[in-house]
Amino acid sequence: MTGLSTRCCIVGGGPAGMMLGLLLARAGVETLVLEKHADFLRDFRGDTVHPSTLDVMDDLGLLESFLARPYDKAERLHATISGQRVTIADFSRLRRRSNFIAMMPQWEFLDFVRDEAERHAGFRLMLDCEGVGLVEQGGQVRGVEAVGVDGPVRIAADLVIAADGRRSVLRSCAGLVVKDIGAPIDVLWMRLPKRPSDPAGSGGFIDTGHFMATIDRGSYWQCAYVIAKGGIEAIQARGLEAFRREVASAAPLLEDRVSHIADWNDVKLLSVAVDRLERWWKPGLLCIGDAAHAMSPIGGVGINLAVQDAVATANILGPSLADARIDAAALVPLLEKVQARRLFPARATQALQVAIQKRLLTPVLQSSGRQRPLGVPWPLRLMQRWPMLQALPAYAVGVGVRPERVRSPAAARPRVMAQSTG
Repeated sequence: MTGLSTRCCIVGGGPAGMMLGLLLARAGVETLVLEKHADFLRDFRGDTVHPSTLDVMDDLGLLESFLARPYDKAERLHATISGQRVTIADFSRLRRRSNFIAMMPQWEFLDFVRDEAERHAGFRLMLDCEGVGLVEQGGQVRGVEAVGVDGPVRIAADLVIAADGRRSVLRSCAGLVVKDIGAPIDVLWMRLPKRPSDPAGSGGFIDTGHFMATIDRGSYWQCAYVIAKGGIEAIQARGLEAFRREVASAAPLLEDRVSHIADWNDVKLLSVAVDRLERWWKPGLLCIGDAAHAMSPIGGVGINLAVQDAVATANILGPSLADARIDAAALVPLLEKVQARRLFPARATQALQVAIQKRLLTPVLQSSGRQRPLGVPWPLRLMQRWPMLQALPAYAVGVGVRPERVRSPAAARPRVMAQSTG
């Protein structure tokens, strides 16, 4: 078994793990990130980089180089309700430098963060290396058991960060208690071509029995078709042609291209979960991002809450981790402080998502067969009459509850050339 040691070991190379790796390395902390896949190329991940995350890039002096990566700008969100198109949110009304959502493939986001992190001497990324267990001694987490391309690896660390997603292996190994808040929906993801004559902008289609979000990716629509929890088997039993008709009925604009759903391999299931840990830490271990609080895809806020967790963690823990005189035991009160800082935003966001699930999505899905078309809800009617009100949902989605700004130090001197981390 290979043995390694580091000051901080982050398990999971998603938005939370990679952003925290960058921030800690920037603060002069020796940091090792483990990512179980060989690269970041996975489809139908969160592609929405919200103003709160763009503010973090601005704090780091990286906004211009970040936006040099391929992305589509979304300044407004629209919905078509029983054929009537309305504006839900107008991000251009936000009073901040980045008053839009950057629709960027997640692999572009993660590649960028990795490239910036590798400019700092204390950063290392191990791909094809999966964290499978914890090393514990006397009630204290002392490191990680992992499996890499060359076999088992044991990594000693003063602090382990579990950023390994909603099915976190490390939080299970730690015995941390998960509170299941519940989600009555699942989502089917697919791609459909975009025509030059199609209206621009992301949004969705809402009608009796149907709810489908459409993300404008420039040359195609990334579609999220909402179904009742566990409904995938019944949909597949009715057959692919029946599903195509459902999609065409949900979004009449796309009726002439549903044939591009060639087989069920073109349809990806996201089993939606909304949950959070009762306690995010134990001595030597801290959970952040989806490992601490799984979010519904409503609003596309999951990636941004994960980044906010990473920023708060670096702000609170970075200076102490950078000081070699501070031992692992002294970090414990700071772990509790991170949870105290980030618990309220997670709770508030999940409460809003659950309310939308119960009061909008579930009634819409249960309205199948109803003859009368859905009407535009009165809050949306007010927003069309007084467009300034569209800034309110824009702030809720784009900025959110208790946005974080970078306060962690910039102690590490960037390298001229990044080292390969294959």
